[in-house]
Amino acid sequence: MAERIQKLLASAGIASRREAERMIEAKRVSVNGDIVKLGDKAEITDTVRLDGKVVKLHHRPDSKHRVLAYYKPEGQICSRSDPEGRPTIFDNLPRMQSGRWIAVGRLDINTSGLILLTTDGDLANRLMHPSSEVEREYAVRVLGEVTESMKRALRKGVELEDGKASFNSISDGGGEGANHWYHVTLNEGRNREVRRLWESQEVRVSRLQRVRYGPITLKRGIRSGEWEELMRTDINALRNVVGLPPVDDSAEVKKLAKQIKFGTSTKKPQAAKASPYKKRK
Repeated sequence: MAERIQKLLASAGIASRREAERMIEAKRVSVNGDIVKLGDKAEITDTVRLDGKVVKLHHRPDSKHRVLAYYKPEGQICSRSDPEGRPTIFDNLPRMQSGRWIAVGRLDINTSGLILLTTDGDLANRLMHPSSEVEREYAVRVLGEVTESMKRALRKGVELEDGKASFNSISDGGGEGANHWYHVTLNEGRNREVRRLWESQEVRVSRLQRVRYGPITLKRGIRSGEWEELMRTDINALRNVVGLPPVDDSAEVKKLAKQIKFGTSTKKPQAAKASPYKKRK
């Protein structure tokens, strides 16, 4: 079935849909040799090129296993609604005819960066459960002097009001003067844990951004407030981390075959519509 080209590019993991639209408007995208315009559609079997290079297209995962990587801006909350009328991450997500998006954990209102959302409740629960110990990575801008003894203490563990906590690793992220960037990793998602760990050393976090959740990294090119849909390979990488079996590409085909075998399918298969673009030899 033909789909809008920006949707195909987003599904292929090339860029967010908004960024793909900008690429099309800049005349960087062609289908079977023809430059396309915004609103044009293509088949997954067509040859799509970006800046002259062939883009490998993928089918989107079935609706049960969809996952979005959303770049949360500061100032948004992770609740579905807010009595104070503050913007939420759900305001910017694609609408669905059935089901709903489930946020994998939360980021506080002053934290930006990667947050995963999925239609798969089992996957979401496993990713959030403490026993899964899925590693998170944050970029942190710290105001104040950080000594080697502070770093050792943060790696060894410090007592917070809700128990002992520590970073798996701390690496230098650059910066000059009082504000310096660090990258830290940890396997928990307790409330404001990264901030509280640094505050235990009497330094203040002036900026905080999550850049990775398990195997999924916030991609360059995606802008604050935008999202991209993960492909089956990335979804299966997430499922592997929490001990779930991979999503089978042929699951829907097997289901249909089973229905036909037992006479429960009454729909006739639809003929494929021809692509509006002619293949060039």
